[in-house]
Amino acid sequence: MNALLFTCLLVPWLVAASARRFDQESQLIMGSVPGKDLSGYFIDHLKSRRARRALPLADEPDDSPVEAGGDTSDLPTCLLCVCLTGSVYCEEVSPDMTSVPSLPKETAYLYARFNKIKKIRAKDFSDIVTLKRIDLTGNLISEIEEGAFSKLTMLEELSLAENSLVKLPMLPTKLISFNANHNHLKTKGVKANAFKKMTKLVNLYLADNEMEAVPHIPDSVRTLHLQNNNITEVNINTFCKSNDTYYLRPSLNEVRMDGNPVVLSKNPDSFTCMKVLPVGRYR
Repeated sequence: MNALLFTCLLVPWLVAASARRFDQESQLIMGSVPGKDLSGYFIDHLKSRRARRALPLADEPDDSPVEAGGDTSDLPTCLLCVCLTGSVYCEEVSPDMTSVPSLPKETAYLYARFNKIKKIRAKDFSDIVTLKRIDLTGNLISEIEEGAFSKLTMLEELSLAENSLVKLPMLPTKLISFNANHNHLKTKGVKANAFKKMTKLVNLYLADNEMEAVPHIPDSVRTLHLQNNNITEVNINTFCKSNDTYYLRPSLNEVRMDGNPVVLSKNPDSFTCMKVLPVGRYR
């Protein structure tokens, strides 16, 4: 009985002592947190601690310096680039960026210009189906794996200008603008029907390449740049249709063919369906 009575008296004393000790430790600085706000302070403090514990290690900022000449492949994309809502800007990245970076989910716009990307792999964009614009101008791209753009059903603008491409892969059919100026494209590297199914294409830039012939140009195209190639011939089927004398191209209002060996005046019937003559050599 004495032991039981002792226990009953001891337990309330311990609880009271623990409460007093907690109150003393909770007073950070006299007057720094009003008494009525203490409960809110500790709730916020606990939430903050839980949030820090829940944060994945890969998302914690890394303040360690990046060595010059290092490899960017293991670094978080948004440490190397500027990531805004839906947009990623990776221009002239240092150290050198030699491959397409891993992109955050729901990226709509990628600008990775003036880097040293050499190849576009099929898996680079396979999980980022929200992309609407990709600009890879000024890289060292010489190879694009087939199917690299096959899942990009929302892609509207693609620039591969100023690279080292010798052929084009299958392109998304919903493109509005495609730029492959300043590459090494030859006619055999651009399939004759490469653009045939691209019924929304408005701007097509293929200047400063090594093409010998004009590929099929969709009716939707308004601006066509083919200057400074090796095109030697045009005929009535290049822009018009020999079997349809009523066929017209009202949308096509700018065609650049200057800087090619072809003498455009040799085939005067080649432009009867167009409202403007191509810019180029006529003598």
